[in-house]
Amino acid sequence: MLRDQINDALKLAVKGQDKRRMATLRLINAAVKDRDIAARTGGKDSVSDDEIRELLQKMVRQREESATVYAEAGRTELAEQEREEIAIIRDFLPRQLSEDEVRCACEAVVKDIGAHGLRDMGKCMATLKERFPGQIDFGRASTVVKQMLA
Repeated sequence: MLRDQINDALKLAVKGQDKRRMATLRLINAAVKDRDIAARTGGKDSVSDDEIRELLQKMVRQREESATVYAEAGRTELAEQEREEIAIIRDFLPRQLSEDEVRCACEAVVKDIGAHGLRDMGKCMATLKERFPGQIDFGRASTVVKQMLA
């Protein structure tokens, strides 16, 4: 379970006195606990591994945006800190597909479902999400699929 992997990594970071890793893993745990609380108010027990992966992907995107803003503002030390946190968070995510792999996956999905126009965009994206959970940046994938269907 992903939650256990994060907690085990936190224990190792505490033992190794890796302050950046400890802080990042504690942020992840806090975000997961917030989601757990929200799920309980909605009638669920706790969040699933898939929901945790979505949360981690969101955290990576936020940090990428922050790193870009910091770099543009000349705050290289803060940009580097954000990049370090990204690397720590990505340890818990599946390997991301490269641009070429994303393009091939999109082509395969378009062929498999017989998509012909932009009306089939939703079907294509749903199939990609089903086949490649957490492995594709779906924002980029939607751009590729849209180009193929246009």
